[in-house]
Amino acid sequence: MRGAKFLPTLTLSLVVAGAAASVAEAQTALDKVSFGTNWVAEAEHGGFFQALADGTYKKYGLDVTIVPGGPNVNNRILMTSGKIDFFMSANTLQQFDAVANNVPTVAVAAMFQKDPQVLIAHPESNVKKIEDLKPLTLFVSKEGMTTYFQWLKSEYRFDETKVKPYTFNSQPFLADTTSAMQGYVTSEPFAIEKQAQFKPTVVLLADNGFNTYSTLIETRRELTESKPDLVQRFVDASIVGWYHYLYGNNSAGNAMIRKLNPEMTDELLQYSVATMKQYGIVDSGDTLKDGIGAMSDARMASFFDKMVKAGVVKGDLDYRQSYTLRFVNKAVGLDLRPKN
Repeated sequence: MRGAKFLPTLTLSLVVAGAAASVAEAQTALDKVSFGTNWVAEAEHGGFFQALADGTYKKYGLDVTIVPGGPNVNNRILMTSGKIDFFMSANTLQQFDAVANNVPTVAVAAMFQKDPQVLIAHPESNVKKIEDLKPLTLFVSKEGMTTYFQWLKSEYRFDETKVKPYTFNSQPFLADTTSAMQGYVTSEPFAIEKQAQFKPTVVLLADNGFNTYSTLIETRRELTESKPDLVQRFVDASIVGWYHYLYGNNSAGNAMIRKLNPEMTDELLQYSVATMKQYGIVDSGDTLKDGIGAMSDARMASFFDKMVKAGVVKGDLDYRQSYTLRFVNKAVGLDLRPKN
């Protein structure tokens, strides 16, 4: 007591200031979060990199580490095993698969309202609508055959005998003007135009009824229950990052993408962003009122019914366990969309 009574005022001030600083530091400590993508860094991941590069995640109290995927990386397994917190799943079918295999994960946001999957044809084929692709030789990947092509068979009566394996090499397609190949609207048409010097015809499956969500944020169900505030902040910050990437100055996000993946040229990045905006890949439909990341029960039910009809999933699957609307449809970031 005596020492405290006669402690110099300056020393007391320093003690108080130090304690206040410690409290402030504790209050502003960032929560560490890890997010795994499903491929190498590219424009299709731009909103996440933008949120990291421009400080949006930090503003939401998050210290985010993005773990890029690739041909030899399985970030989804790392997420399900608890090694990382969130994963960028390709489409809704991955969530259905998780339920079918009793994997306790859940989709908490859908950053793409439209799957970027396309079929690409030569101008000589005079393709005007999706049915015009039926007489052509189709180059489809093994994964595509078990997913979207089954829907093409059930919905449009496509013929499996017309299909040849797609090995992610465009040369067989370029050599055959009566063929079409799969691709992403944000990349393969650009590469073909640069390589072969012609503008290919592009048919976006999403605009013809293949209404899966894409580029979803997936996490363990346990995390949504034990740390809902953390999940909400990551979802909200990612949404804001996508608005910034599409409509603001995205140079910081693109610089980070180029650093991680030097194959991403400025020209390709600009093309991909413009294409995402042109086709409404990220911002269209429900997002116009509910904000980027939106999901709906009706949309999930519709896609599930189509996949059951196509024989891709079983009808008794409890698909409602694959997602939650708890963290989306809150109109986050709507003020960041240009008025025009």
